[in-house]
Amino acid sequence: MRVTQFGEPVLKQAGKKVEVFDEALKKLSEDMFETMYAEEGIGLAAQQIDKAIQMFVIDLCVREKDIDFSYTLDGRTPPLELIMPMVMINPEIETSGEELPYEEGCLSFPGIRGNVIRPSVVRVKYQDITGQSHDLECDGIFARVILHENDHIEGTLFIERMHPDVLRPLESKLKKLKRKTRDFLKRRGG
Repeated sequence: MRVTQFGEPVLKQAGKKVEVFDEALKKLSEDMFETMYAEEGIGLAAQQIDKAIQMFVIDLCVREKDIDFSYTLDGRTPPLELIMPMVMINPEIETSGEELPYEEGCLSFPGIRGNVIRPSVVRVKYQDITGQSHDLECDGIFARVILHENDHIEGTLFIERMHPDVLRPLESKLKKLKRKTRDFLKRRGG
């Protein structure tokens, strides 16, 4: 699947709640994972593949093995390999902990990276691909990826969370990317 780029309207759309958990949704999640892996990402939201729904996928086993984080899923801590890859649908998030900076990138913003300050602990109630409810508490990169992808399904971009001093040096790259997207949409007829 094609990853939507900065400047495409769907990236600013809040996602609709997922009501139907069927084979089409399962196929969509599989396509999202395939796209995420092809782009060498660790998370991908539905808006990034042109679908404005409350769904994102994560796989921290791809590259984040050496980064320290903790988690409990439904009151237990199974090995990470048993819970990844993970699909989160209709998430409800509570944050806590210290606010920490970390350099983030985004598949919809190729070549753009910058520090974003986010809460360090997340508790999220969500549904999996079958509609089963879960309760996850995590910190570190796990929490950060969830917050980044959840922003996408709410129509918020990571550059909107950057401090102006971080964003200012990126402005020319962002304008160039937005122009490239605008030209692509014109050629496509959108």
